[in-house]
Amino acid sequence: MKGTVTASSPGRVGFVGNPTDMYGGSVISCSTKERARVTIQPADCLILDAGAEQRVIASPDDLVTREDIFDIARVALAGTESADLRVRISWSTDIPFRAGLSGSTALLVSMVAGLLAFRGIRHSPYHQAELVRGIEYRNLTFCGYQDAYMCTFGGLHYMDFRGKEFHLEYGTDPYATMEPMPASVILPAVVVITGGQRVSGGVHTPLRERWLAGESEVVEAYNAIAALARDGKKAILENRLDTLGKLMNENQAITHSLGGSNPEDDRFIELARQAGASGAKLAGSSGAIVALHESPRELARVMTEAGAAGILEPAPGPGLEIEQKDP
Repeated sequence: MKGTVTASSPGRVGFVGNPTDMYGGSVISCSTKERARVTIQPADCLILDAGAEQRVIASPDDLVTREDIFDIARVALAGTESADLRVRISWSTDIPFRAGLSGSTALLVSMVAGLLAFRGIRHSPYHQAELVRGIEYRNLTFCGYQDAYMCTFGGLHYMDFRGKEFHLEYGTDPYATMEPMPASVILPAVVVITGGQRVSGGVHTPLRERWLAGESEVVEAYNAIAALARDGKKAILENRLDTLGKLMNENQAITHSLGGSNPEDDRFIELARQAGASGAKLAGSSGAIVALHESPRELARVMTEAGAAGILEPAPGPGLEIEQKDP
């Protein structure tokens, strides 16, 4: 009898460069303290346990996605060819969903890695990230590479995706370049959950279509945002955080000009800047912003008083972690 496997992955916060990870660009991103956790243990049948609700997978038809809380588990099982296992898959997360912090991807990373580990399979972090991104892209939503890589690697990374674009066939493109920032780097940042939720696919799909059509406004905008991330890497390494803040503001201005923001996010971005933030922008697709401020606690207080749905603190902690216990 096999033992129990537990796997967990962090969310992520995009500081500058997103969403060019979908278009061969560059991004600087940091993990969150919040994580998604999955436990896989032997059982008499295949059970999906979301806490308040459970489902039994008894046939291939039960793996068809239904736009419910079990879809991530369904695609993880199908994508890892694990539907014949007799296990209970249970999960929890403290990453806010639909806040642009990769909550669903973190759960998928943990689920896929846990299922493979239960079967005795371990992949390199690069292979793992690519596998998860492919499963998510084909079965759940239109997405880039940043989320799967950051939820797998964790930390604070400069990531280069040149040569990688969303429309390429799985496995034909190169791995991303993952360059960790020095452990001494501390970014005084606050993540504000704004409540302005939108599903990331709904945000990115129209822009993808414009990019595919070769619309110069979109192509030039994403080239410019990717260059901001490369400048941001230099600013971080040289400890020029005011410059990083300016680059974040430029990133947000371009994103806003393309319609990639919403009024509630924009309100908190403006409030953060008025409160002294050197830079403020969307942390992902929508639903949360990240702001640089010399006094994060003071900014958190201001944001809370303004009605923020939550306050998080990005932290370059561990990525995917797997623990296996003997029966």
